[in-house]
Amino acid sequence: MQKIGIITDSASDITNDIIEKYNIKVAPFRIIYSGKEYEDKVDITPEEVYSSLHKEIPTTSLPNVKRINEILDEFEKEGYTHVISINISSALSGTSNSIRLVLEDHPKLTSFVFDTKTLTMAEGCLVIEAAKLVEEGKTFEEIISILPTLRPKVQCYFTLNTLEYLKKGGRIGKVSGTIGEILSLKPIIEVGDDGVYNTYAKVRGRKQSLTKLRKILDSYLEKGKCNVWVLHGHSEEDCKDLYNSFKDLDNINNIETGSIGPALGVHTGPGLVGFIVQEVE
Repeated sequence: MQKIGIITDSASDITNDIIEKYNIKVAPFRIIYSGKEYEDKVDITPEEVYSSLHKEIPTTSLPNVKRINEILDEFEKEGYTHVISINISSALSGTSNSIRLVLEDHPKLTSFVFDTKTLTMAEGCLVIEAAKLVEEGKTFEEIISILPTLRPKVQCYFTLNTLEYLKKGGRIGKVSGTIGEILSLKPIIEVGDDGVYNTYAKVRGRKQSLTKLRKILDSYLEKGKCNVWVLHGHSEEDCKDLYNSFKDLDNINNIETGSIGPALGVHTGPGLVGFIVQEVE
């Protein structure tokens, strides 16, 4: 009989409640300040990262191989026979490949590594969907065939106060905006099907960028019911404003708020606000 475990990385931004409910294992990214390592969301918080960015921009690194091995050892001790790893876009991180290589040292576990080609709760909601499928009694083979069909139903949109951190972290992707920053144009950024950042639209000023985010969501809600996550990176007030403009809209099946984790916050900087939308009908 199959016993299927789910592993993800900390970029998925899933809550501790979800982690505990489905016994999901999370491999934390590493955040490095002047040679000292911290594990994402384990011994460093988003606020600690954001509050110190003006002093030092840390580097980030893949989850520790030793930690991944420990997680897989836990699965084996708990009697799991199959493992599905659901990870951040391979265009932004080498995590999928790293976990795939470590899994080769665990032949007792039949495994599948899924590159979500996205991040934060867009990745996280795919983790949740996989966990629900396990709970429903779907087989390993069924779940790994369903996962690719779920990804096109999930999209990520956000805006930033500055592109400085994306540039410094080498995560700028297809986003361009040097001249736009001079003109106070704020890009609305999406994660494309290729798993990298793309400019979806440019609007003038912060207020107009939030209005544009609302219009983007409207275009999804016109087609049917959606789950929505409103997220921020050290921009709680804007997050609240965006949430309040969303919460009473027709066709929202469920809406939640949350914050971007430290490992992602390093590359976006303070001032991020956006949303994840999952089409459910």
